[in-house]
Amino acid sequence: MTSPSSDPIGVAVVGYGLAGQTFHAPLISATPGVALRAVVSSRPEAVHADWPQVEVLPDLDAALSRDDIGLIVVATPDALHAEQAIAALEAGRNVVVDKPFAQTLEQAERVAAVAARSRGVISVFQNRRWDADFLTLKRLIADGELGEIAVFESHYDRFRPQVTDRWKDRRDGGVWADLGPHLIDQAVQLFGAPQSVLADMARQRPGAHATDWFHVVLQYERLRVIVQAGHVAADASLRYAVHGTGGSFIKRGLDAQEGQSKAGLRPGDADWGVDPNPGELIRQIDGETTRQTVTPERGDYVRFYAGVRDAITTGAPSPVTLDQALTVMRIIDVGERSTAEGRRIEV
Repeated sequence: MTSPSSDPIGVAVVGYGLAGQTFHAPLISATPGVALRAVVSSRPEAVHADWPQVEVLPDLDAALSRDDIGLIVVATPDALHAEQAIAALEAGRNVVVDKPFAQTLEQAERVAAVAARSRGVISVFQNRRWDADFLTLKRLIADGELGEIAVFESHYDRFRPQVTDRWKDRRDGGVWADLGPHLIDQAVQLFGAPQSVLADMARQRPGAHATDWFHVVLQYERLRVIVQAGHVAADASLRYAVHGTGGSFIKRGLDAQEGQSKAGLRPGDADWGVDPNPGELIRQIDGETTRQTVTPERGDYVRFYAGVRDAITTGAPSPVTLDQALTVMRIIDVGERSTAEGRRIEV
């Protein structure tokens, strides 16, 4: 469903957990040309505490019955992503799906097949393409500051040593399905799809129901990309360690936008997207080590929804295309098979 360019695109967010509350609703509300009209949730009090004027609907069907909603945002648990995305596409709506795109590669391919014959735009929410540190790193690589990259380490560790009853601690794929899509997508944006994958995944915490640690090597001709995440890291500060023929980039601390949203800040506030922990560029010059604090880019998750708006209203490319989303899902699938079979597997 395409909205006239003079009218905002009506949006319904399906689900009001972490994704809907912290990411989607605030970003939609901050994006010109789109309007948050409804939230599908069983917690109307939580929605109205944040957005008093937004209507709370009981289910996806109620959102699809409304002519003033042109974009459905699927922000529910993974198991619902494929079926809800397909229902919205078949109803002629545009769709944003939170990551992971689906529970399995097969489900993702089914969604893609429906999208191919649908008139709606579909995109997957890979917000961390607009992290401050990732934008900074892209700039450094594009400017040749690091030379030819040899090793790219991307970490997303946490200290959560106790298993909880949250659905995320029981989800199929565990932390690989949760954080893996972010790290894989960033790597593919920089270097393209790898030639092969060598993965090691484990359940490290007592009583863990699913993978809670992974160390995965994406193998290119010479480059090695290491993506790692786990829940037992009291020092979880390392984000990037990138080494090239021109120098190294070391970055600690996560992008600030998620924490800022939880604290009540909104896009457009003075400090929104400002990185409090700039990275460091390290070089060897005439045998001497030099260290330089890198001026960071500003994080800007709103650019995702601005891209979705433009894809719907002007036919611009989706900010995260189906091909890109499927590439990430293929690597997730290959990583699981590599772990199960204990060997390197070509992508």
